[in-house]
Amino acid sequence: MDFLKDAIDSNWIAPVGPHVEAFERELGVLLRLPNVVCVSSGTAAIHLGLLSLGVQKGDEVICSSLTFCASANPIVYCGATPVFVDSEEDSWNVDPHLLEEAIEDRIKKKSKRPKAIVVVHLYGMPANMNAILSIAKKYEISVLEDSAEALGSLYEGKPLGTLGDVGILSFNGNKIITTSGGGALLSPNRNILSRARFLRQEAKESVPYYQHREIGYNYRFSNVLASLGRAQIKVLTERVEKRRAIFEQYYAELTNCEAVSFQPELEGSYSNRWLTVMLFKGHEKAETIRLLLERMNIESRRVWKPMHLQPIFKECAAYLNGVSENLFNYGLCVPSGTSLTSADVSMIANIIKDQLNASSN
Repeated sequence: MDFLKDAIDSNWIAPVGPHVEAFERELGVLLRLPNVVCVSSGTAAIHLGLLSLGVQKGDEVICSSLTFCASANPIVYCGATPVFVDSEEDSWNVDPHLLEEAIEDRIKKKSKRPKAIVVVHLYGMPANMNAILSIAKKYEISVLEDSAEALGSLYEGKPLGTLGDVGILSFNGNKIITTSGGGALLSPNRNILSRARFLRQEAKESVPYYQHREIGYNYRFSNVLASLGRAQIKVLTERVEKRRAIFEQYYAELTNCEAVSFQPELEGSYSNRWLTVMLFKGHEKAETIRLLLERMNIESRRVWKPMHLQPIFKECAAYLNGVSENLFNYGLCVPSGTSLTSADVSMIANIIKDQLNASSN
C-alpha cells in the first residue's frame, strides 16, 4: 500500500513514472536478467516479442496447441500464420519430437524455416526446454517463452522466461501475482528489448515533436499498476509455496483414486503449480464432477481447448498425437487460489472422491 499511496500522492498516474522503472529493475533482479520491459498485458508482450524477433507477413510461427488463444492471436497480429504442435504426456507441454517433425515438414512444404517457436509453460509447468532449445538451435529458429502462467517456476534452477530468445509474463487478475492487468517482456538481448520499448509507445521517435516512421502501439504500463506489482513481488515466494502445498494436498488426498491423475512435473522442473489440474478417466466423469462442483457454487474449469480445435484456426496446419484433445476432454482445473485453507482443499477433494467412488459402484 505504501507504493500505491506514493504513486497517487506524487500524481504519477499516467503510463510512465518511477514505479514502472523500479518494477522493471526488481523483476530483473528476481529473474536474474538485466533486461525487462513492462507493457499493458501478456498478450501485448507476445506481440512485441514476435515483432522484435522480426516476425512479419508471410512468415509461419510454431505455437503450442494446448494453450489460451492469447498465445496464438499475436502471431496473426503480425500478419504471420500459426502452425500448431501437440503436447507430450510427460509435461502436457509441446512435444519435442512433433516439434522437429513440424519444422522439417514446413521447410519441405514452404522452402523456408518457421520464423519463431512460441513455447507455452502450461499452468506454470516447465516445458522440456533442453530438447526444445536444442531443436531450435539446430534449425536456427528463435524461441519465445510464453511464461504468462509461470512466474516463480524454474527449469534446472533457471527462471522460466529467461531461457529462450524472448520471454513474457502476465500480471492479469488471475495470475500468481497481479497488477489487475499488465505484462512484461524479457530477453538477454538488449536490442530486442530496445525495439520493444520503442514500439510500445507508438514508435515515437526521439525528436522534440511527435514523429513516426512506422506503426507503433499503445502498450505502455502505468505507474499505479507498477506500484501494485512492486508490493506483490515481495510475496511471490510465499504464494508459490502455497500453490504447491495446495497441489500436494490434492495429490495426497486423491492419488489413491484410480480414476484421477495429475499434471506431471519433469525431472529438473519446479512448477509454481499456478493451477492444480486433474485428469479423469473419461469425459463423463470430468463433466459430472464439474457440474457437481458448480451446483455447490465451487468453480472449476475445463482444460484449455486446443488451438487446432478452435474455429478461428481451423485452416492452420497442426501436428497432432491426440494428447491435447484427451487433456481437454478429460481434464479439470480445480480451485487453487492462495486464499484456500487446508479445510477448503479437503472439502473439495472429498466431494471429488465421493463422486468417483459412487460412480464406480
